[in-house]
Amino acid sequence: MFITFEGIDFCGKSTQVELLRKYLTDRKKIVEIIREPGGTTISEMVRSVLLDKVHENMCSETEIFLFSASRAQLVREKIRPYLMKGYYVISDRFHDSSTAYQGFGRGLSVDAIINIHNLAIGETIPDITFFIDIPVGEAENRKRQKLHHELDRIEVSERDFFEKVRNGYLYLSKDKRFRKIDGMQSIEAIHNHIIREIELLEKR
Repeated sequence: MFITFEGIDFCGKSTQVELLRKYLTDRKKIVEIIREPGGTTISEMVRSVLLDKVHENMCSETEIFLFSASRAQLVREKIRPYLMKGYYVISDRFHDSSTAYQGFGRGLSVDAIINIHNLAIGETIPDITFFIDIPVGEAENRKRQKLHHELDRIEVSERDFFEKVRNGYLYLSKDKRFRKIDGMQSIEAIHNHIIREIELLEKR
């Protein structure tokens, strides 16, 4: 099963990824955790360029192609081989992030981005995507708990950008693959919701 987690920065994705990993491994499932961008030698090198604040003048077109290049390598080197072996692959972000961030957030053509996805990932689409939704104001509060030098190039973006990204996710979450979860709930409540959805999917 290919499971992805989406949402604006500081929504709590990484926490839920780890909780799901533990749940599945406790059930003797073989699990592989990947992150985006990154996950392979090439993809991690791309990640270092994408998230470094020194590249603040990076244009939106460069950004989408770098994210997609990293993703294309990850799909072919890791995701597809792991799925073929029967692993549960859990990704902290995937192609929906590019649609939300570079499409809705940066204002690039969503149709163009979909064409890029078609080349980068082909038919490697998640079985289920958890969108953990929090208000941008809450994300801002959580961001203040981190030191500025700990924030990456995208995390330092202005509130208006994240409002557009969240709206993008709300639009994308209408797809039947998505499960929208209220990220203002407790960590345990969110985790339990995720487990219920995974168990339902496994029974199909």
